[in-house]
Amino acid sequence: MMDKQERDAIIVYRREKAHNTLNEIPVFIENKMWNTAVYRLYYACFYAVNALLLSRYIETKTQEETRRMFGLHFVKNKNVSLDLGNFYAVLYECRDSSEYVDFVDFDKETVEDLYKQAIIFVETIEKLID
Repeated sequence: MMDKQERDAIIVYRREKAHNTLNEIPVFIENKMWNTAVYRLYYACFYAVNALLLSRYIETKTQEETRRMFGLHFVKNKNVSLDLGNFYAVLYECRDSSEYVDFVDFDKETVEDLYKQAIIFVETIEKLID
């Protein structure tokens, strides 16, 4: 179990990491690195969700546990819309496909749409943390 100072430092770090990762995406778009963009979009959202969970003293060890706890504590009780909850699940599946499935290639339109949604997602998470 971590103390409050350590927990607060990790929350700040993960929030910064979420924003820094989102800031990478235009570079990937500009260079037509669609799958890399999707991969990084997922992690931007993942870092934000981790910060949110930790702000509520919920520690997770795996990505699956993070998804489950986010759904249970924030989507199910309607602190986060079902649409954003579904977006996070879809983004996870896209990331998984982009990394592990042969012949999966995303395109500009998909990435740009996911990017817009990811910005909204991270902003929503930020409001919940604050």
